[in-house]
Amino acid sequence: MVEFINLAKRTQIYQDEIHKAVDEVLASGWYVLGRQMTLFEEEYARYIGTESCVGVGNGLDALTLIYRAYIEMGLMKPGDEVIVPANTYIASILAITENYLVPVFAEPDPDTLQIDEHAIEQLITPRTRSVLIVHLYGRCAYTDGIGQICRQYGLKLVEDNAQAHGCCFFQTRTGALGDAAGHSFYPTKNLGAAGDAGAVTTNDADLAEMVRMLRNYGSVRKYVFDAKGRNSRMDEMQAAILRVKLRHLDEDNSRRREIACYYDTHIDNAFVRRPSLHPLESNVWHIYPVMCGRRDELLEFMARNGVETQVHYPVPPHRQRGMREYAGLSLPITDRIHDEELSLPIGPELTDEEVDQVVKAVNEFD
Repeated sequence: MVEFINLAKRTQIYQDEIHKAVDEVLASGWYVLGRQMTLFEEEYARYIGTESCVGVGNGLDALTLIYRAYIEMGLMKPGDEVIVPANTYIASILAITENYLVPVFAEPDPDTLQIDEHAIEQLITPRTRSVLIVHLYGRCAYTDGIGQICRQYGLKLVEDNAQAHGCCFFQTRTGALGDAAGHSFYPTKNLGAAGDAGAVTTNDADLAEMVRMLRNYGSVRKYVFDAKGRNSRMDEMQAAILRVKLRHLDEDNSRRREIACYYDTHIDNAFVRRPSLHPLESNVWHIYPVMCGRRDELLEFMARNGVETQVHYPVPPHRQRGMREYAGLSLPITDRIHDEELSLPIGPELTDEEVDQVVKAVNEFD
């Protein structure tokens, strides 16, 4: 069986470096808010191209704390609206609703599967304060048009960069394109920890300071609390492991691109639509999504032929029971994507033989 993802194999590639880093943390006796996290924050900010990086507990907290910080800074208030892609993981929506802000769902471009810049302007109201773009599947969602809209209407542009570590828009990395960005380092991500971890990147020094306060109970000085914060801190073990993996991120992404290119040139099946490619794009292929009108049949066929696949995602946010207040929305493009999307295995741990097996199985589906 070609596994969709094998984290043990992925970690094993750099196991000697990781074991050394873990041993150093254990020997230090300092496990929270220590040297490793500070060094990771510096190194990741330099990699992304921002002045600040703030390590937090996970990707959801990263996005949530950005909006919480804007509220604490007086730039937003409960009831304000945030335009967000309808085709996304539910964490993008939860970060908005947890702050008592209102998500306004924008349909994606059916070609790129990213938020449609032409849909954004039609959704802007006097209560709109932000646009949250999601670099879904490892592809850059930012466009010059989106940037222009945010500048024209004075909207904060926030990036959900959970799936696109290392992706670029021309020479600028995702995570440095907007006013702030939330990053997830969940183990399956291109830059994955050995547990939960996340970060906020920004060039806004005031925002970075506020997020640092909020992640630590609302405190920057011990036992002094200037805001109602939470406990969301990247621990030293995760920071040390991420520092190792960050050194190899571009290499890993290069292997992902190699596999994606092979899929693009060798998959040939009239029932299966490959993702579109653009010459200037720097896709890091967290996911390789294909579209198929008989998706569930294809999934079962692939399993019978020794290939594990996954669906990202079977139920869109507005159809989730926990988001029942949005069930009446008409979002046909989003619904179709969630009915047809199937993710093929893609990752640096895959062998050429396994990639060939995936292609063979897809091409034999009829």
